[in-house]
Amino acid sequence: MSLFRTGLLMAFLTGLFVAVGYVIGGGWGMIMAVLFAAGTNLFAYWNSDRMVLSMYGAREVDETTAPELVHIVRRLAEADGLPMPRGYIAENDQPNAFATGRNPQHTAVCATTGLLQRLNSEELAGVLAHELSHVKNRDTLIMTIVATIGGAIGMLANLTFFMGGDRRGNPLGPLGAILVAILAPVMAMLVQMGISRTREFEADHSGAILSGRPLWLASALRRIESAVEEIGNPEAQVHPATAHMFIISPLHGGGLSSLFASHPSTEERIARLQAMAAELGQTPKLGPWG
Repeated sequence: MSLFRTGLLMAFLTGLFVAVGYVIGGGWGMIMAVLFAAGTNLFAYWNSDRMVLSMYGAREVDETTAPELVHIVRRLAEADGLPMPRGYIAENDQPNAFATGRNPQHTAVCATTGLLQRLNSEELAGVLAHELSHVKNRDTLIMTIVATIGGAIGMLANLTFFMGGDRRGNPLGPLGAILVAILAPVMAMLVQMGISRTREFEADHSGAILSGRPLWLASALRRIESAVEEIGNPEAQVHPATAHMFIISPLHGGGLSSLFASHPSTEERIARLQAMAAELGQTPKLGPWG
């Protein structure tokens, strides 16, 4: 996805936030929403490497507390010409990972305890290469801002629903307010999907190039997907606007939840990685990394 298209989608998301403010309080509500959106984006820019980490109770680690994780991250960062990001671990049985931060100089990579327990070193390298690709592509800032605004839209929509048309500043009346309360979060979710899905494909591709072994990531995605269907993520349930930041959505379910998934189909991602491996003449029988 081009930066221009991403910028348009983020502008639409901000405009949606302002529109909900207008529904709540008319002109003054719109002005307050503009100011709040600007403040939210500024806050997210300076604090994006801490916001999501605190939501998931992640702790910083080093070579002593998590030697394998830090060693792999360091090796991949050096290979990709990136500054060494800080490493974090979140106590969560669900295997998953995400990266966050405003730029490559202020970035953190977080893995769950479930990921470290279930993946071998090759699969872990595939996942971490994917996350470092998000860092190099500067997806981390965009994804954090999108999560922040998306969550704020959800809160404003709930406020609109409960306030209805009782306030004089509301130009749409009770029915219009209820419609906005229902449709605004859905529209925000669609924008998040538009930003997230293509960026996941791009990070899969560049991450596979970085590790040199597309099948490592393919194997990891298959293992993570299987576990996510069985193991919940309580923090993600509380903060659903952050789901698109993970390598595989921590939220699971069928029906409409799959229709509005924040990530592309795992099977399609695996198929693309397998095609890359075939082009490189690689097979699953290749030996271990390093």
